[in-house]
Amino acid sequence: MTVAHRVPTVELPAPWSEAAVVVVVPTYNEASNVEELLSRLSDIPMPNLRVVIVDDGSPDGTADAVESFGKRLDQRPSFVKVLRRTTKDGLGRAYAAGMTLALAEDAEFIVQMDADLSHQPEYIPQMLGVLMSANAGVVIGSRYVPGGSLANEWKLHRRALSGWANFYVNTILGLGIRDATAGFKLWRRDALEALELDKLQSAGYSFQVEMNYLSRKAGFTAVEIPIHFEERHAGASKMSFKVKMESAKVPFALRLRHRG
Repeated sequence: MTVAHRVPTVELPAPWSEAAVVVVVPTYNEASNVEELLSRLSDIPMPNLRVVIVDDGSPDGTADAVESFGKRLDQRPSFVKVLRRTTKDGLGRAYAAGMTLALAEDAEFIVQMDADLSHQPEYIPQMLGVLMSANAGVVIGSRYVPGGSLANEWKLHRRALSGWANFYVNTILGLGIRDATAGFKLWRRDALEALELDKLQSAGYSFQVEMNYLSRKAGFTAVEIPIHFEERHAGASKMSFKVKMESAKVPFALRLRHRG
C-alpha cells in the first residue's frame, strides 16, 4: 500500500536542524513496515536524528530486520539501535524503556510514534520547529484540530469510537487536548524527566493519556498540530478488548491517585 497523503518535509534552519532528536518506536511483529519507516526517517534532513526500536520479542524477525537496515547505513553507524526485550508487557512499558534509554544517551528531544506507518515521519521537523517556537513541553500530532484528518479506510464506527474516547478522557481529566489519545508526540527532555518514567502506571495505550495528564499537572504546555493519520500499511492492530478496558479505567484511576 502506498501513502495517499505523503506530506513534504520541512527544512529547518541551523541550529534547529542539528538538534539531538531520538525517535522511540515500540514494535511487535512489524517486519513488513519497519524498513520503510527507517528509510523515511533516515531521509529527514536532520543529521543528529537517531532511532531506538523497542522490540518485544517479535517472532517475525522485526529486530533482525532493523539491525540489517542499520548495517547498510555506512555513513550513519549510530542511526538506529534495537532494544530487545524478551516479554510483551505493554506499549506503555516499551515506550518508557525506550525513552529512558534515549535520555541516558543525551537526547534533547524525544519523539514517540507507531511503527505501522500511520504516523508520517515527515512531520517531525515541523513538530520540532513548533515546539521550539512555542517553548512547549510537548507537541502532539493531532487528528482532531482544524486541518487534521483520518484515513479514508476508517469506517464510521471506528471514527465514533475514537471521538468518544477523546470526549471521555477530556471530560474526566479536563486536559483541553482535542486528540488526548494520540500516539505521535515530540517531547522536550525536561518534560519527560519531570514525569519520572519509571513511576508511570499504564502498561497499554492509556500510557498516552497518563503522560498528557501528568505533564499538564507539572506545568508543561501541550501544543497540537494537524496531521493526516494513515491506515496501518501491513500487519494486524494490537488493540484488543483487554486494552480498551484498561484504557477506560485509567482516567478515573488518575483522578483518584492525584486528587491532592
